[in-house]
Amino acid sequence: MPGKRKKRHRTRPWTKWLKERLLDVRLRDLNLEIGGTVLEKRIQRLYRDLDNRHLDFHPYFWLSDDWFTPEGLTGIGIPFYLAHPRLVRLERHMIGEAEGSTENWCLKFLRHECGHAITHAFKLNRRRRWQKLFGLSSHSYPRFYRPNPYSKRHVQHLEYWYAQSHPDEDFAETFAVWLRPRSQWRKTYQGWPTALRKLEYVNSLMYEISDEKPIVRTRERVDTLGTLKKTLREHYARKVPRYAVEYSDTYDADLYRLFAQSRGRREMASAFIHRNAPEINRLVTPWMSGRDYHVKLILKEIIGRCRELKLYVQGSDRRVKIDFAIVLCKHCMDSLYRNRTRVKM
Repeated sequence: MPGKRKKRHRTRPWTKWLKERLLDVRLRDLNLEIGGTVLEKRIQRLYRDLDNRHLDFHPYFWLSDDWFTPEGLTGIGIPFYLAHPRLVRLERHMIGEAEGSTENWCLKFLRHECGHAITHAFKLNRRRRWQKLFGLSSHSYPRFYRPNPYSKRHVQHLEYWYAQSHPDEDFAETFAVWLRPRSQWRKTYQGWPTALRKLEYVNSLMYEISDEKPIVRTRERVDTLGTLKKTLREHYARKVPRYAVEYSDTYDADLYRLFAQSRGRREMASAFIHRNAPEINRLVTPWMSGRDYHVKLILKEIIGRCRELKLYVQGSDRRVKIDFAIVLCKHCMDSLYRNRTRVKM
């Protein structure tokens, strides 16, 4: 039709390439964007959460090489692989997992990063009450931190008790818990006086700023995907060592007894456990006095060890799930017993 502009389609021939050829593609040449992907829908879900809380604030987003909210900015970088399923598969192959690849997991990251963004937008960390409850943002980020799994001073949102790593992360995690619809945070954190005090503060603080315009309104972006000249191979050469995990051999005797070392026609034990993780968690968590985070942590380590040992499922799915739940429960109990003598409350 004369005068009607044709819609431009981005060409992505790499979607059908094998891993070795794909790894030589530069990040900037992936030709990715957020629009039209599941990311766009998940960002809209975040915006609805903010609107439902009557907050006049929406962070902006761009694709980059990791999750981050730059200091002083109100926008959020999202890892590029979440914009295409082929790259999600590559991330899982290279790292072992793809952070934020499911809807709930992605929303957890979005709400957490939004906590950083709203802090920057309204300069919340300059308030005395904020500093008294969470600490000073000026504290240096530790290279490593040793979380206390039994602490009731911090909320639990992302894995590894991330709220304990830094004052800024403590606020972002508390904000994320507060923002999540139907979180019932008052009920969940009843008996956790310090964590509940932080949540009550966030609740009153967000009500206070709900009618205010952000102080910082920049739309600056840092390390956007279109500026990154490194190849996927170079990207993972730097990333893999940072994410490398040395899994304990504590589980080996039980795993060798439960799983097979020859493939036959069965799936890998790591894939089987990952696929059935929700059901396994439901079997084990009631025996762990609600310590579901601890269960997930041990489960994740066992999955990694199964992958390293190249173990495969043997026997019926139902029998394997029950036997594995018993093994998992045993190692969770052992871990709690060992840690209790050295972890300070």
